[in-house]
Amino acid sequence: MQIELVKSFRFEAAHLLPTFPEGHKCRRLHGHSFRVDVHVRGDLPPDQGYLVDYGAIKSAFAPLRERLDHRYLNDIPGLENPTAENLAVWIWNELKPALPLLAAITVHETCTSQCIYRGP
Repeated sequence: MQIELVKSFRFEAAHLLPTFPEGHKCRRLHGHSFRVDVHVRGDLPPDQGYLVDYGAIKSAFAPLRERLDHRYLNDIPGLENPTAENLAVWIWNELKPALPLLAAITVHETCTSQCIYRGP
């Protein structure tokens, strides 16, 4: 039986998007209250009754949150152009070694705008 779990995290960060046209609001320095949903998926072990301990997801994400929270994202190596798309891919690449069952990363940049990355 396939199960998918989702654990959500929040962080505050500033960025600007250098590839946007001059004069575009996203080209100016601004911040967001980001929400990241970490999805893991796999077969439910019948003898265990759970797929992954939510605490393990939290522990795996904690070092990333420390690197992202209250930071200027453009200064983080690999995030020089920190679009929601690039941020989702960056989080995936950083998190996948610690979470082999990682299935998707959803980055909510605002309450109404999100990006979902399901891996390469």
